[in-house]
Formats: sequence, C-alpha cells, structure tokens
Amino acid sequence: MNRKIFCLALCALLFALCVSVEAQQPVGKIPRIGFVANGSASDPATATRLDAFRQGLRDLGFIEGKNLNIEYRYVEGRPERLPELAEDLVRLKVDILVVPNDLTARAAKKATTTIPIVMASSGNPIGTGVIASLARPGGNVTGLTSNNAELLGKRLGLLKEVLPKVSRFAFLTDGNEASASSAAFEEAQQPAKVLGVQLLSVPVKAPNPNFEDAFRVMSKERIGALITSPSPLIGRHQKKVLQLVDQKRIPAMHSTLEWANAGGLMSYGANQIDLSRRAAVYVDKILKGAKPADLPVEQPTKFEFVINLKTANALKLTIPQSVLYRADKVIK
Repeated sequence: MNRKIFCLALCALLFALCVSVEAQQPVGKIPRIGFVANGSASDPATATRLDAFRQGLRDLGFIEGKNLNIEYRYVEGRPERLPELAEDLVRLKVDILVVPNDLTARAAKKATTTIPIVMASSGNPIGTGVIASLARPGGNVTGLTSNNAELLGKRLGLLKEVLPKVSRFAFLTDGNEASASSAAFEEAQQPAKVLGVQLLSVPVKAPNPNFEDAFRVMSKERIGALITSPSPLIGRHQKKVLQLVDQKRIPAMHSTLEWANAGGLMSYGANQIDLSRRAAVYVDKILKGAKPADLPVEQPTKFEFVINLKTANALKLTIPQSVLYRADKVIK
C-alpha cells in the first residue's frame, strides 16, 4: 500500500512539474503589422519611407521575419481602394495598422475601432475627425503629423526672397475646407501682409481635378509664383502639376523633397524620412501595452529646405547666396 501511495505521489509530482514547465514556455506569437503606402511598391518615395520605417523598427530590436511580420498594401494613387485595403488587413487580424496620413486613417478607422492605427504623416487629423486632440487622441488612432500652421508662411517668405519683384502668389489647394490647407491659407494671410504680397487660393476639386483650369485662373490673375499644397490630392497629381509649372514657366515652392527631386524649383517642409522612422516608436510602444488613445500625436521636429538649381537655371533665376546657404540640399 505504501509503495502504491509513493508511486502515485511521484506521478503527481512529475505531472505538476510538467504543467509548471509548460506554463513557463513563451507563447511565441509574432506581432503582425499592416503597412499601407500611398504609392506603388516600385515608387522611389514609397520605398525610401518604407526603408526608414524598417530602420526605425531595427533600431528598436525588431527584425522583420524574425520577431515581427509586416503585411504590405499599396494604394497606388487610387484612394477609392482604401476601404478595401483596410478591410483586408483587418480580416488578417493584424496587431497594428500603420498608415501614411489622416485620409488613410479615416478609412482604416471605419474598418476597425479596436486595432491600433498609427499615422506616419497626417495633415489635419483633428479636422478630418480621426482624433479628438493632439494631446489626447482618444479612440484607436495616434501617430505623427507633418502639419504646422507656420509652414505656408515660411514657404511664402522663402519664395519672396528668390522673387523680390513678385507681388501676387497662388496657393494650389484641394479646396476642402476641412483640410489642413484651408487653415494654413488663413494663417498665411498675416505673413503675406507683412511681406507686402497677395496670396490667392486656387482650388481644384476631387475626384477629377482640372489643373488646366487652375493654371488658366493663375494666368488671368497675373500670378508670378506658386506654392503647392501638401494635400494628398495635389500629391497624387505631382507629374501633371510639374508639367504645367514647366509649360507656364511659373517658379514654384513645394512641401516635400520628392517634388524638388522630380524637378520642382524648391521645397520646404517636415522631413518625411524622419517621420517614417519615428512611426516605428509608436509601434514599439503599442506592442509594449500603450493605448493609442493615451499617446499624443507628435508634431514635426525636423524640417528640410531643398533647392533645385537645374530648374532655377532653366527659369533663368538666380538664387541669392543668403537663400542657398540655408538649404539642406542643393540639386545641381
């Protein structure tokens, strides 16, 4: 009897040890991120920002395919695909959605109110209704914004330095009153007054913006220089806008490096590579248990000023040395 009791006790002890060891084993679930890009997989700007995001993840100890998986989806310049792409990633039960802007975040938020959404470079997340405030986003959306109310005024000032005789400037925008561009235009009226110039809004409307008409308006209004809005609508038609700028020989200022690289005269705005890299920080915090509602939306801290001297020479413009010295990059 004692021997039987001893055997039973030994079996119970061994079973308890097995259960204990099994309980201590890691679950081994690898987080899955859904990454939505505005462009196509072959688009250089998309590839550059994606590389920056991946580098940000590596800096935080995440290695794709090892302790983190990423599902990629590309809008390819067709915003009507956003709901479909967002719903597809939600069906895959990704742990976090990383999106390029507030337009994409809005589509993602319609697809899910529970999966955290990180914006890499939003324009007007409050105006578009995806967050409640920068300090306390609320809901499931957070991330970064490239919007700064003073940026349009700074672009106008730089363009005026290059074109001191020009007094009438145009702001090519999407015409959406809820967009960051509308608020920026109102904000820029004061610096325009200080500079002694007029800044006129020239809107184009989605889904089929008529840029030819917009440039005809500029000719009629005797516009001497142009500033393009960072609106996604304007960005999707970058090639068309630059063609018209070239044809009409209008000096223009843009919001991101990609415009200057593509032939635009100048660009000044938030460093998009830095924003993409910093989006990885939000992914890290959320995976460690932070709630999107409690993570403040960050404003840009790094800006870049780019001058394309090839375009300046084609326009027979002389860029003042005082302006050249302030450029972060000069394309020759």
